[in-house]
Amino acid sequence: MEEVTIVGVDLAKNAFHVHGARADGHPVFRRKLSRLRFHRFMMDLPRCLVVMEACGGAHHWAREMIRLGHEAKLIAPRYVKPFVKRHKNDANDAEAIVEAATRPTMRFVEVKSEAQQERAIVFRAREQLVNQRSELVNTLHAHLYEFGYIAPYGIHHMGRIEEIIADETTDIPTAVREICRGLIEQIADLTVRTDKLKKHIDAMSREAETTRRLQTMPGVGPILSLAIEAFAPPMESFRRGRDFAAWLGLVPLQKSTGGKQRLGKMSKMGQRDTRRLLIIGAMSVVYGATRKRPPERSWLARMGVVAELSL
Repeated sequence: MEEVTIVGVDLAKNAFHVHGARADGHPVFRRKLSRLRFHRFMMDLPRCLVVMEACGGAHHWAREMIRLGHEAKLIAPRYVKPFVKRHKNDANDAEAIVEAATRPTMRFVEVKSEAQQERAIVFRAREQLVNQRSELVNTLHAHLYEFGYIAPYGIHHMGRIEEIIADETTDIPTAVREICRGLIEQIADLTVRTDKLKKHIDAMSREAETTRRLQTMPGVGPILSLAIEAFAPPMESFRRGRDFAAWLGLVPLQKSTGGKQRLGKMSKMGQRDTRRLLIIGAMSVVYGATRKRPPERSWLARMGVVAELSL
């Protein structure tokens, strides 16, 4: 076999397509392998660059390739799509991955460690439980509203809803009352599970040095610090704070041409959960500062001076 410099892998559950090429891009082999055969094939292959799309299971296989002595890199799928020739299939995808990886200006995704993926799954699990609970609470509000009963929104006002359902003098039908009681039991169960995960997140955020340092910043708590540590690449990869803001998607969408700069709304192309939590944390700090005088020479104090001068 000719010397292989780079291997593109199109990942799947059972059938993997690999495309090997030389340094000049000339193809050496194209193969379809099962999971077991793929691992054995890469074990026997001399050290090379293995490139995959950043999809489900990609970080696991990247770590496996590193353990086998290869260099592993991940590419965002949107950067691979322009290199797919004509018809889209697994073999063409593997070839397109190689083509994309050979571009000198290509951006790669950092390979996550097992600890980072563990934190990400814990964070996602809590978010899913919170969303499910919010859906049930909204359903409960809708059922009661059909019979003229309203209550303030928010999980902290569940006591008011429970009082309405428990009141036998109300004209709520028996079947609806039983359904609402079942929803309340589901909401209570989700609350217990959410609180349990919250305690787990608090404990995990105290273990890593990065999360402990992040929590020293105003507006950053255990959940936000865990999200940054789990989803963000190493902070050393950002040259300045504005680069991190660009990674979050807090930059205007550009449609510039002909030397004319046209900036639109925020692109929002970054990590949504981290961006959302950062905005919530910042708003909590601003809201807290409006209730008392902000520290002198702080950003909020300067903004207040500017607002007074504008009036």
